[in-house]
Amino acid sequence: MDFSTEVVRELLGNHGLSVAAALVILVVGWSAAKILRRVVVRASLGAGLDETLSVFLSRLTYVAALAFAVVAMLQKLGIETTSFAAIIAAAGLAIGLALQSSLSNLANGIMIIALRPFEVGDLIEAGGTTGVVSAVSVFATELTTGDNRKVFVPNSKVVSGNLTNYSANPTRRIEMVIGIGYEDDIRKAKQVLEEIVASDERVLKDPAPVVAVSELGESSVDFVLRPWVRSTDYWTVRFDRIEAIKLRLDAENISIPFPQRELRVYNIEPRTT
Repeated sequence: MDFSTEVVRELLGNHGLSVAAALVILVVGWSAAKILRRVVVRASLGAGLDETLSVFLSRLTYVAALAFAVVAMLQKLGIETTSFAAIIAAAGLAIGLALQSSLSNLANGIMIIALRPFEVGDLIEAGGTTGVVSAVSVFATELTTGDNRKVFVPNSKVVSGNLTNYSANPTRRIEMVIGIGYEDDIRKAKQVLEEIVASDERVLKDPAPVVAVSELGESSVDFVLRPWVRSTDYWTVRFDRIEAIKLRLDAENISIPFPQRELRVYNIEPRTT
């Protein structure tokens, strides 16, 4: 029998129970971590949390439980875990500093998923981009713009700046400014504009639309039009009413002036010396 075999037997004889107990702790801890992961998923989904947040919390729970089992196993083997924990803490600090922006996105992503200021399918403006929300992850929010581009906005940008959700309310108010000439009949123009707004069945009766003189401009008398519509009809109604206003005002011989400037030319006699 060689020396190595004797050493192994001596170690097994002296530490066999400790090794076996450590293996049992590792196996039990691993099994418990998997069970906890499933429990967290079910509990979070049952509480109404978003699926993305549920998966993230379950993975975090699994890793934490597994790390606890590994530390317990090392302690059972008689290995000093204080220095081991210090190394893990130092490594965690270094990783945290290196991934500071990513961790910020992660924290803000959890906040977005938990608070739900918008949902998939909403039209929002965030991080300087306007688009429909396609997906929300813990690191970024995916938007589809009007020209069908995919834009990934970091969650830190979404939370740190102004966030506008155009789909949050079922109705929206359209605001249009229409100018007519000073020589035109204001009462007639107001009646025509009211008829154009009221003729569209997509315009809501309550709140009632507003048509009023808003300003006496430099070259026009300005009317403000404020009809209320469903949020999904906003752009189609706006485009249709602008076209209808131009056609109807032309038919009624009501002018839509453009900015004008008066230029005066003076003849200056040259100086005689």
